[in-house]
Amino acid sequence: SFKMASDSPESLMTLCTDYCLRNLEGTLCYLLDNETLRLHPDIFLPSEICDKLVNEYVELVKTDSIFEPHESFFTLFSDPRSTRLARIHLREHIVQDQDLEAIRKQDLIELYLTNCEKLTAKSLQTLVSFSHTLISLSLFGCCNIFYEEENPGGCEDDCLVNPTRQVLVKDFTFEGFSRLRFLNLGRLIEGVNVETLLRPLASLAALDLSGIQLNDVGFLTQWKDSLVSLVLYNMDLSEEHIQVIAQLRKLRHLDISRDHLSSYYKFKLTRRVLSLFVENLVNLTSLDISGHTMLENCTIPSMEEKMGQTSIEPAKSSIAPFRGLKRPLQFLGLFETSLCRLTHIPAYKVSGDKNEEQVLNAIEAYTEHRPEITSRAINLLFDIARIERCSQLLRALQLVITALKCHKDDKNIQVTGSAALFYLTNSEYRMEQSVKLRRQVIQVVLNGMESYQEVTVQRNCCLTLCNFSIPEELEFQYRRVNELLLNILNQSRQDESIQRIAVHLCNALVCQVDNDHKEAVGKMGFVMTMLKLIQKKLADKTCDQVMEFSWSALWNITDETPDNCEMFLNYSGMKLFLECLKEFPEKQELHRNMLGLLGNVAEVKELRPQLMTSQFISVFSNLLESKADGIEVSYNACGVLSHIMFDGPEVWGICEPHREEVVKRMWAAIQSWDINSRRNINYRSFEPILRLLPQGISPVSQHWATWALYNLVSVYPDKYCPLLIKEGGIPLLKDMIKMASARQETKEMAR
Repeated sequence: SFKMASDSPESLMTLCTDYCLRNLEGTLCYLLDNETLRLHPDIFLPSEICDKLVNEYVELVKTDSIFEPHESFFTLFSDPRSTRLARIHLREHIVQDQDLEAIRKQDLIELYLTNCEKLTAKSLQTLVSFSHTLISLSLFGCCNIFYEEENPGGCEDDCLVNPTRQVLVKDFTFEGFSRLRFLNLGRLIEGVNVETLLRPLASLAALDLSGIQLNDVGFLTQWKDSLVSLVLYNMDLSEEHIQVIAQLRKLRHLDISRDHLSSYYKFKLTRRVLSLFVENLVNLTSLDISGHTMLENCTIPSMEEKMGQTSIEPAKSSIAPFRGLKRPLQFLGLFETSLCRLTHIPAYKVSGDKNEEQVLNAIEAYTEHRPEITSRAINLLFDIARIERCSQLLRALQLVITALKCHKDDKNIQVTGSAALFYLTNSEYRMEQSVKLRRQVIQVVLNGMESYQEVTVQRNCCLTLCNFSIPEELEFQYRRVNELLLNILNQSRQDESIQRIAVHLCNALVCQVDNDHKEAVGKMGFVMTMLKLIQKKLADKTCDQVMEFSWSALWNITDETPDNCEMFLNYSGMKLFLECLKEFPEKQELHRNMLGLLGNVAEVKELRPQLMTSQFISVFSNLLESKADGIEVSYNACGVLSHIMFDGPEVWGICEPHREEVVKRMWAAIQSWDINSRRNINYRSFEPILRLLPQGISPVSQHWATWALYNLVSVYPDKYCPLLIKEGGIPLLKDMIKMASARQETKEMAR
């Protein structure tokens, strides 16, 4: 009943449903007294639409952290004259007693309540209002639905200590549920008498009693002419159980599987039991015996096995009792049994742990109701994806995404699922994946990061994000992914490896994106977070990848973004810059990143006065002679000084060093650079360089700008010639050639 992740385009119906749910006020509803949602009076919706609205709403609340649930959502469906419901699937804490109560007038045909732990016995009474129409009902994992609150009478004090007590409801039965055919009571609370509860049901077709312990199941024979599906997962079986099952001759699906880790278990499956099923249950098309230990040998000795290709013909079966089948089974569950490794298994679909096909069948069959089994199956898939190559990639991805969505709060599934996703999304599989599927991966990865502060999940999720093109593929979740990464980096105790990956991702996210993105991320505290990381590394006297990536990220986020440059200065960025220079004089990459960032700060006219101190100007002047990273550090230091010089001699408010002396050193530096240098820098716009051309106040700044343009267009013509033309650089260069104040060598270069 859960929705499988899909790779085909969404239907128009789905898109409209999604839009309406995200914009209820603007579409179907209005707000009464600013709080209660009300349906517009002229709206009439059939069950095909209402069912989808309710089921999608549950899905959105469960899997989309940005989606806001509405207190009064279910009241929109309280009147069958305007909204009809027929088949609805509700899950977990999303649904409460008052929600079911709100829709009690509806003629429901199918109601699935899965793990709805907030429902109490009040909802049992509400179920009665659906009794005349209900055909299908699941109460799987609704562990409190048979409890009601009892107010003990008597002493006041006692009432304060224990105001309400949970009492088991003993008198509820399915009396009056005349059409009910399909019933799931999985994980029903102990103490409820199942036989009494079910006795009024005339003709049950399907019954699920997963996880319930019943010593006597003789009462099942009252439906021997109607029961086609029986699930007794994790029920402790005995010879008596087997004899009863063998009488249910109409059975097409029988599941007596178990979780072999759950508890000590006396019963062992024998050849005789399987033969009994094959002889008596002649309509059987699906059988699940996963997790069972076989007491005696059910297998055909390998000498007698028919050689040749693997066959699903019962006559060739490697499992002896199944040679009596009239035709192959549609499904055979053998997960965590020795039988799944045999050669000839008479079934079209087998769940097991032998190969990828069996493992995927297991994940598919057990995801919704058996996360404990699913997480082990996903772990096997993880090994297959890691060591071999997945041959059914699309199906594997869809199944893992679905399991992660379905069990957002199950730690084992989040750990194994996020690890499997890392291997399933890496580059060798890239070609086989659509945009839609890759977006679904990103969504579940971000859900995992949001729900789990646990190291393994966080690391797996961050590593998986590294398999995507950043920022392009993360653009649709830009704010959210940045918030989550900053959240990781702001935690007081940090895992080194996660810190490194998260800083790398942050850096990639602010590289080559629009300025409004950078401003938004700046407002989230990005600058402050990076400076804190740098501060920590300085204190430890370590210059590692985290240190270098943090400076690189600051360089990227300040590019043409004055607000972020200002934040850098306000949060003592310059102090950290000087300390890092002093502490790590040999670290070339670090120097380049720091100077690149200061180049961005120097481009902002309002901030330049803050750079105008003897200490800073001396540092920049000394870096002109740096040979770090080719010409990059020297080039960036010269760029910073060029912008400062451009403000004219009157702002030079310091005695040391003299302006003329610095200008001389700048000329010497520029003349020492190789004009054909390949570059470690990326310009999105030439605007900050071009503004240094039409001026006579600082010829050296003009020369630096011309050198920069000449170098970039001659070494990378395909990239930078169009940019120079587009931003109007040609007329500016032509005008400069005519200027008297420009130096001859500058004009030569411009020409």
